[in-house]
Amino acid sequence: MKVLGVDIGGTKVRLGVVDDSMNVELDYKVPTAFPLYDLLEKEVLKIIDEHPDVEAIGIGTHGFVDSKNGRIVYATELLPGWTGTEVKAQLGKVTGLRVEVDNDANCAALAEAKIGAAKEYDRTVCLTLGTGLGGGVIIDDFLLSGGPNGGAAELGHMTLYPGGVECPCGRRGCFEQYVSGSALRRRIEEAGLPYTPEELFTADDAGAKKLIREFTYDLAVVISSLQATFDMEVVVIGGGVSEASDYWMEGLMEQLKPMLLNDLDIKIAQFKNDAGMFGAAQLVL
Repeated sequence: MKVLGVDIGGTKVRLGVVDDSMNVELDYKVPTAFPLYDLLEKEVLKIIDEHPDVEAIGIGTHGFVDSKNGRIVYATELLPGWTGTEVKAQLGKVTGLRVEVDNDANCAALAEAKIGAAKEYDRTVCLTLGTGLGGGVIIDDFLLSGGPNGGAAELGHMTLYPGGVECPCGRRGCFEQYVSGSALRRRIEEAGLPYTPEELFTADDAGAKKLIREFTYDLAVVISSLQATFDMEVVVIGGGVSEASDYWMEGLMEQLKPMLLNDLDIKIAQFKNDAGMFGAAQLVL
């Protein structure tokens, strides 16, 4: 079976034709342009015309997604005009194919759970430490997603510090305001340190070490709280911050161990830029 996996981001849309063994027949990128649905339909129809053996389409996208109906409940101005788009209904009508749509972090989690770092586990939580904090939860082969407001498994918007740093979601103290790439940048600025987030982890001074320890402590609290909620077997950590894990993983495990209810495996994501496309394909595989 061949399917089309589509990963929609703020700067590019990636489209890939893959089979059920995840062999890639086509890997194609176009700059994100608006109106976004018009771009999506045009590119999908072109690929289907060139690859008539494609049987279904999976789409991962930024934003809150009603995955049951394939509708974009809410997307920020990163994707203007995307909110409210009935992607599944519209694209299914013009292609005649099965179409499934979900949040991009859920798709990345699905890729890791099905064919990546967590493929040997039944209960997985994935955390994507990028600009924000994305999350995905797979319980006994079931992807926790959707809901009437598209907000299921929005782990980055659980509260870590009530009344804390204001989040773009309008609340204060969300996980992603303390455990993400942008959170690290803010904390570095507040500490008056002369580093980028990438440079921080290799810096050898007391201020940097203190900040890293605070970051890993907050990440440990996040993971232990999620364990009490989902009783997962493994946490897979991806996103840009994970690329420096050699420098902070030991500190994380040292602080996490006494917080855990049960033993828990921590893995670094196997897929990086490929996760969204492969995960979108998994929606229909």
